Amino acid sequence: MKLYEKMKTGTYVIAEMSANHAGKIENAFQIIEEAAHAGADCVKIQTYTADTLTIDCDREEYQIKGGLWDGYNYYQLYKEAYTPWEWQKELKEKCEAVGVDFLSTPFDKTAVDFLEGIGTEFYKIASFELVDIPLISYTAEKGRPMIISCGMGSAEEIEEALEACRKQKNEQIVLLKCCSQYPARYEDMNLSVISDMQKRFGVPVGLSDHSMGSLAPVAAVSLGAKVIEKHVCLSRKIENPDAGFSMEIEEFAKMVEDVRRTEKMLGRPTYDLTEHEKNGLSTRRSLVAVKPIAQGEVFTAENVRSIRPAIGIKPKYYQNLLGRRAKRAYEFGEPVLKSELE
Repeated sequence: MKLYEKMKTGTYVIAEMSANHAGKIENAFQIIEEAAHAGADCVKIQTYTADTLTIDCDREEYQIKGGLWDGYNYYQLYKEAYTPWEWQKELKEKCEAVGVDFLSTPFDKTAVDFLEGIGTEFYKIASFELVDIPLISYTAEKGRPMIISCGMGSAEEIEEALEACRKQKNEQIVLLKCCSQYPARYEDMNLSVISDMQKRFGVPVGLSDHSMGSLAPVAAVSLGAKVIEKHVCLSRKIENPDAGFSMEIEEFAKMVEDVRRTEKMLGRPTYDLTEHEKNGLSTRRSLVAVKPIAQGEVFTAENVRSIRPAIGIKPKYYQNLLGRRAKRAYEFGEPVLKSELE
């Protein structure tokens, strides 16, 4: 598992497949292959069935109104979107074959038990399950790292989820800032809370992103995010419940590139000069004779200026120099020496 190794030096990038396989295992295999090629560290799926998430009920409360899933009831949506459990061992093996981590989100105890049976190394808890403390406790009990999305979560609810893990003596926790909109609007994302979450909860923090494009992941990395999760699909033209807010592979590859470039730009807190900057020092300004100056002549604004290149003393000495008499003669363009100030 690359999670902790990657977080030491940069950002761990998760490609969330979710329903983008559109019911075909061939699509799932292709997503894994192409996500790996695009630079993902991990491919994530979800482990549930419609029956483990909800009930088949036509009551008004179970109907979805508005958004991408308008017209579905919950049971219909999850029945269409789920990833068949009989695929999942093969998907894990495919991930291993192409060199990416396999991760899944369990939604009940039976899913945790199933994932334990196929050797899953760590777990993701979805935002909507943040308040399912029994599920979090049961999952954390397995002693594996936990990535917990915090969409819709209050500070108190996040703390309760953390406490549930810690009661099981599991301190291997990563929190993900998340805006549970599909797709998420920029003005609702409040990415600045990433820095607050790091200080408040004392664990690594990342972003589970449902917005369009790469801008939010780049901004999150600049704020200290250590994990980026993004939905990925082969094409948004392949109809499925998640296509409308997912990145196509080419877009995902560009996002990974942008994230890696952002890591390089962030660098480290230092005032040391780069080699390129050292080469530029000679182009700075300095104090230079702009007219011939005789020995004993007074330095004035007319015969000395601050100009490029940096061949004389620094411009900060200009006021101290003015009014002094030259200790030696200077030719036009000759640098003023520091000895004039002694």
